[in-house]
Amino acid sequence: MVDIVSPEKRSVMMAGIKGKNTKPEIAIRKALFARGWRYRIHDRRLPGKPDLVFPKLKAVIFIEGCFWHGHHCHLFKMPSSRREFWQPKIEGNRERDTRVREELSALGWRHLTVWECALKGKARLPFQLLITTISSWLESSETTADIEGARDGAD
Repeated sequence: MVDIVSPEKRSVMMAGIKGKNTKPEIAIRKALFARGWRYRIHDRRLPGKPDLVFPKLKAVIFIEGCFWHGHHCHLFKMPSSRREFWQPKIEGNRERDTRVREELSALGWRHLTVWECALKGKARLPFQLLITTISSWLESSETTADIEGARDGAD
């Protein structure tokens, strides 16, 4: 399929996609703050500059977009055009995610990934349930976890 916008316009559109302080990230931050959780954001001293950092708990949270990180859910579909660009780009993001989490674990940090599909789309979780799940993980001793949208219609 031919792109309906010029390469210059597409470049401007893609450059406008934020990597931090996204709507899902801000919604989660506000809800956790309202529950009394205090955190740092985008700490450059840690591998991967996690979205939320809880230093006292040695825990971090990543809020990941399903498309950009190639999550296996209904929100991700490999683009049919320019596959030679997108395939290595998304695979590189996945490899970096794995490496960053391994580095964090080696440093003694726990990590939680909240996937975009948990927040939007047909498989999204009720928002308060999502925040309760995040809070429960923070209070637990679990070292790693992922929160994603419901699969097969189950909550």
